Amino acid sequence: MSLKEYADFANENRSCYLATVEGDQPRVRCLGMWYADETGFYFQAQSVKALYRQLQQNPKVEVYFHTKDFSRAMRVSGKVRFIEDLEVRARCIEERPFVKDFGITEPDNPLLVVFQLYTGEAYFWGMGDSMKEHLIPRIKF
Repeated sequence: MSLKEYADFANENRSCYLATVEGDQPRVRCLGMWYADETGFYFQAQSVKALYRQLQQNPKVEVYFHTKDFSRAMRVSGKVRFIEDLEVRARCIEERPFVKDFGITEPDNPLLVVFQLYTGEAYFWGMGDSMKEHLIPRIKF
């Protein structure tokens, strides 16, 4: 499988659960992924959130995506990096207009956090894989 197939699945199922670590305590929250492509998985948040501080301290995450009926899921784990490119940040504001409700209207606003899960591994999972997770093929990116 190619990373494009994983990106397509994420784009079709954008609501996901993202796990971070705060000290030795896992933290999970539901997010709406911005988009995915063959370069990784992109998200947006605000710098006042605990999520941002957790990512600064430890860039390792795991994200869980699933179909609406839970018949298929995808796990993606790896490292994130923050995106400072003003063109990408402006595109985020344009494509996610709700961020304007937070007072974020310009790409250089320090409240805007755009991050990319850019390296790691991903795999699909279904109920038939329940007892053989260790045998499921993974893709590294």
